[in-house]
Order: sequence, then C-alpha cells, then structure tokens
Amino acid sequence: MDISSPSSLPESNIPLFSAYPGLRTRIPRIPLGSFPTPVTPLSRFGREIGAHRLYLKRDDLSGSTYGGNKVRKLELLLGEALERGSKTVLTFGFAGSNHALATALYSRELGLKCISLLLPQPNAIYVRNNLLAAHHAGAELVPCRSLVDLVVRTLYLMLREKRKEGRSPLVIPPGGSSSRGITGFVNAAFELREQINAGEMPEPDRIYVAMGTMGTSAGLILGCAAAGIRSRIIPVRVVDEKYADRKKLHRLIKKTNEFLSSCDASFPSFPEAGSHVLIRQEYFGRKYALFTGEGMMALTRMREAEGIVLEGTYTAKTLAALIEDARDGGMGGEEVLFWNTYNSIDFSGQIATVDYRRLPRSLYRYFEEEVQPLERAYSGEEIR
Repeated sequence: MDISSPSSLPESNIPLFSAYPGLRTRIPRIPLGSFPTPVTPLSRFGREIGAHRLYLKRDDLSGSTYGGNKVRKLELLLGEALERGSKTVLTFGFAGSNHALATALYSRELGLKCISLLLPQPNAIYVRNNLLAAHHAGAELVPCRSLVDLVVRTLYLMLREKRKEGRSPLVIPPGGSSSRGITGFVNAAFELREQINAGEMPEPDRIYVAMGTMGTSAGLILGCAAAGIRSRIIPVRVVDEKYADRKKLHRLIKKTNEFLSSCDASFPSFPEAGSHVLIRQEYFGRKYALFTGEGMMALTRMREAEGIVLEGTYTAKTLAALIEDARDGGMGGEEVLFWNTYNSIDFSGQIATVDYRRLPRSLYRYFEEEVQPLERAYSGEEIR
C-alpha cells in the first residue's frame, strides 16, 4: 500500500484537514476506521439516572476490524510507519491493553510486524481475550516484569530488529498518545462539530471521557478549542496519578498544538487549553485495572438499559462519575455526552480455538488464575 504521497489519501471524514489543508500534506494517514462514528441519545438510561439529555458518542464502532478510541490514533501512527518504510512497529501496554491489540490487528492488515511489550495487571476476561486475539493477529508478545525490565527489553528488541531488517522499528508510545496520535482526536472534535451542525445533537455542556495515557482527553480539549465547541471536557482518571495529572495533560496539549502549528502555520495557538480542566480522581479505585463496585454497577445499568457493553477498567469508571454527577438533579437541563472509548466488535469467533499455551509461559497465569471477584459477581456466569 503506497502512501508516499500523503496528499493523495482520501480526505473524507477528516474535517480537521479540510479546515487546515496544510496538515493534509504534512501528516500521512492511512484510512482504517469508519467515521464519523454515530451520536445516539440514551433516553432510557438518561431517565433512570436523572440525565435527561444524555447522548453517546459511539467510538466503539470506529472500525470493522476493531473499534474503540485507538483507531483514530492508529490511522496517523501507522500512516507514518508506512511513509517511513518501516517493517515493524513496537508498542507498550499492560497485559490486557486494548491499544496493543488494536495495533496488532491493524498492523497485520497493513503487512507490518507488531511487537507488544506488556506489563502485569489484575486478571479479567478481557485480558484473556485480548491476549489471544493479539497472538492470533501475529503479534510478538513480550511480557515484562517491571518498567526496568521493559526498558531493557525495548533496547534489545530495537537492536535485534535493526540488525534483521536494516532499520529500527517505529516506536508507538503507550496508548498511541504522541502529538501525531493525539491529532486523531483533535479531528474527532471537528467531527463532533459537524454532527452538532447537522442537528444530530445539541452542543454538549459536558463531555465525559476516560483518561489513561491522556491522548484522547488532550485531543478533545485542543480540538474543541480549535473547533469552537464550548463543551467542558471531564476526564476521569483510570491510571495511577504518576502517569496522568493536569501538568502532564497540559504539556501534551501544548506539544500537540505546536506540532499542528508547525505542520500548518494557520493552526492557532491555544496556550490556555486544558489549564482549567478538572480531572476526576475519585473513581480510579485502589489500582490500575482493578474494578470498582461503582464502576461495575454503572456497567450493568448501561447494559440493561441500552444494551451497550462497557468494561471495568476504563469506561465503567467513567460512567460511574457521570451517574454520580447526575444524582439528585445535579446536571439540571444540561446536554451531556458520554464518549465510549471501548470496542464493541465481537472477535470471539476468531479466538475460540486459540490455545493459550501458545503464548509466552509467563502469560499462562491470566488463564489459570481466577478473574477479579467483582467480575464474577457482576457477570452472572460461572467463571474462573
């Protein structure tokens, strides 16, 4: 697939590039997703929780191969890999990383090798499924005991691949949250503006979104500023505070703003973007990927009311914050948007016959140990 001339790529569904044409010639992109993703009202669920003007941004339907928020970033990150002539991409995450899986699946479609370095995390069904699916996609899964171990293995793999392929792999940061990847969510805000203008929903007063590596939040904050959307972005932190805080978020926004301005001088500067954002801290729980009672209850209520499937690490905790804010009429008559960053594409058939013993041995424990008690309690199934 030749993308040596970025300007030849389709500009459909890239309203940011239409607004700032200089970006199109400087930022390579490979079309992977199905955009715009729908905006739908959550009438029944909204009535139940007291948010009577509640909408859902369905990024769970962002791609036919795999949905979720990573597709927007990967269009630009893997576009860069192809433009550079890279044969391998290397990325990072925890064992059940949705980002690592999405990178593996879309890399395979593009003929790229994917290496994923994975840190330990609490067990869950989605961890098992993601590991099996990434293996099925041909990714090289590299379990790491600690951050130090991850750094050492990264250096080794970079040297190994350079010796083998004649060039180093393209390194994609955790969550795809580089300035280039974040640009995908700057565009998402412009996409939302088009949907508002088309009458699909009013301009939201609040937008709730999960915040892990901060790229989605950073892109939406900068994108809304550039698109003239006055919505208040409410990021709900789901990782340890040492990885995500307001200073780091503001720094990411600033770097992305500088990147876009360097690609198209007409892209404005927004020095205050993100400086007054209130990050919701109280729904994280005790540890990354450890489910919470509030989150699992929120997940269950959404599934029963609307048939929308969430997960316990990111989206359930974000929804728990929204529910709490709606309690006792706390949202009044506000227009509220919940941005679903999870994947809803079913890939269970692809992994049904994959034997976990084909994975690296240190990953067996996710299949041989029980999942979290809260997952068992809310699943309604007999699971280990």
